[in-house]
Amino acid sequence: MTQKERIKAVIFDWAGTVIDYGCFAPMHAFIQTFEEAGVPITIREARIPMGLLKWDHIQAILQMGRVKAEWVAKFGKEPVSEDVDRLYVRFEAILMESLKMYTDPIPGALETVSQLRDAKIAVGSTTGYTSGMMEVIVPEAKQKGYSPDFMIASDEAKAGRPYPYMIFQNLTELGIYPPRAVVKVGDTVSDIHEGRNAGVWTVAVILGSSELGLTQAEVESMPPDELTERMNQTRRTFEQAGADYIIGSINQLPAVIEELERSGLERGLR
Repeated sequence: MTQKERIKAVIFDWAGTVIDYGCFAPMHAFIQTFEEAGVPITIREARIPMGLLKWDHIQAILQMGRVKAEWVAKFGKEPVSEDVDRLYVRFEAILMESLKMYTDPIPGALETVSQLRDAKIAVGSTTGYTSGMMEVIVPEAKQKGYSPDFMIASDEAKAGRPYPYMIFQNLTELGIYPPRAVVKVGDTVSDIHEGRNAGVWTVAVILGSSELGLTQAEVESMPPDELTERMNQTRRTFEQAGADYIIGSINQLPAVIEELERSGLERGLR
């Protein structure tokens, strides 16, 4: 009898997936940075590129049609890389002041990680944060119960998302092969693209995600019909990004892993 194929590792995103319900730490910093620069952006504009390396995120915002037009109207020229550098310095300063406040585990995250470890599944991680930002986050998260087996920041790889290099480094350091025995879990479109580019399974989480963009209190107080519609909008976004599985909350992840293992880790089964 052939041995059943198993999932060997799960690679989590950080903010919006395991900690920081709604991924609010970077969103507030982006909004304040552009406000101070004299070109205000909306919450939606701040969130669209979420998950990218933060320098790339700022560049992506500046390339949005409305934002670029406002920038040209104010400064008389299109934004260039030096503008991104200047905005990034301010963004980083704002973010570093508040990061510690956004490290609480998302409900169900610690229990899910515990289940994975009980099943002898390795726990890796990737992030759009830089190594300096993670120096603030990692000790705080560890005190609150979360510490993956391996982590790599976006500036510690050849390139950040949507490139697959952070995932490849996880597989190398954790000694995991083949890619089909790995699941990438995240809350943004760039997470899904990262996983697809690495050839691993991708799981998108709706509740707590940057894509949904709601606080836990807003989720709990929102009329059920409205919450369902918001969640369905987020689901459609993840479907368009090509996620293999989309789950309402992180505590549904073990069931996805069970389904994958029942299927023999074969592509084309959902």
